[in-house]
Amino acid sequence: MSKGYLIDMDGVIYRSSEIIPGAIEFIDRLKEEDIPFLFLTNNSQRTRLDILTKLRRMGFNVEENNIFTCAMATARFLARQKPGGTAYVIGEGGLLNALHSNGYSIVDHDPDYVVIGEGRSITFEMVEAAVKMVAGGAKLVATNPDPNCPTKDGIRPGCGAIAAMIEAATGIESFSVGKPSPVMMRQARKELGTATADTTIIGDTMETDILGGVQMGYQTILVLSGGTRQEDLVRFAYSPDLVVDSIAELAFANHLPKAA
Repeated sequence: MSKGYLIDMDGVIYRSSEIIPGAIEFIDRLKEEDIPFLFLTNNSQRTRLDILTKLRRMGFNVEENNIFTCAMATARFLARQKPGGTAYVIGEGGLLNALHSNGYSIVDHDPDYVVIGEGRSITFEMVEAAVKMVAGGAKLVATNPDPNCPTKDGIRPGCGAIAAMIEAATGIESFSVGKPSPVMMRQARKELGTATADTTIIGDTMETDILGGVQMGYQTILVLSGGTRQEDLVRFAYSPDLVVDSIAELAFANHLPKAA
């Protein structure tokens, strides 16, 4: 079985709408050497097709099946837990589309699950409704634990922050599916078609990408082009297998790193 790569997006291949130097060359190299890869994102807002359009407009030669989102992971998880179930959703198109594609109905009362994702159109009324549903017995699921999302103007509240309001109000902890959860990390590896020992994850965040990879036994590569600095590493009890300044070091290396 061949080696393969799980690649985070924001901070690894681009920052907002700016391509990180070497990113296109790295993806082209993977394609030329017939190495499987997936872009792995904790953003549940956009569908795979939306993400594909953005990547192609930036110059990446990729396909829809090269993209795997936490919304997809969440929908697949729920479909296995309770096939044909119902969900009240705080989120946007990517999450709604994934749930529908996995046989879930979106409802506004008596759901099996309250599912939290990201979004800019969230209202306090939606949060209040979710609180009442969870207090009434609906199970609380979050697409990812990220407390904030990066934007070109700074950060905005992420899925984890929204879920925290409902957790605080109900005293019930959400189950998070996205990175670093083994649920998403395992699904992504199976989608990639690689064995654990042949899987490498490249990310810029210790708490999600690298932690998830360490827990799953994948090789881990931290890039310093995103949210983590070299001096931050001493704070963590776990370490990446390799630290590089940016993905350009991998794109132009004589040999790609081999999974441990």
